[in-house]
Amino acid sequence: MRFSYLEDELVEVLEDNDSTKMKDLVVFNDDFNTFDHVINTLVKVCRHSLQQAEQCTYVIHYKGKCAVKKGTYNELKPMKDGISEAGIAVAIM
Repeated sequence: MRFSYLEDELVEVLEDNDSTKMKDLVVFNDDFNTFDHVINTLVKVCRHSLQQAEQCTYVIHYKGKCAVKKGTYNELKPMKDGISEAGIAVAIM
């Protein structure tokens, strides 16, 4: 009687999270956060100038959302977390 066995091969799989593709960090309008809070958050987290943060905030208010930063997922993730911690709706798209 011969016994045969299957040998498992370990294969390393890299997750395709598109870490090298350019994405947008999009901030959404809400009825809770003030203009000043959003402006100050964009200056602090995204390193926007005051004028740039104000312009983005007006776009967010009137259009409902604004792409406030462009970059790779790995670049945008810490900014997304910082904006989210400030209580502002944000997504990487």
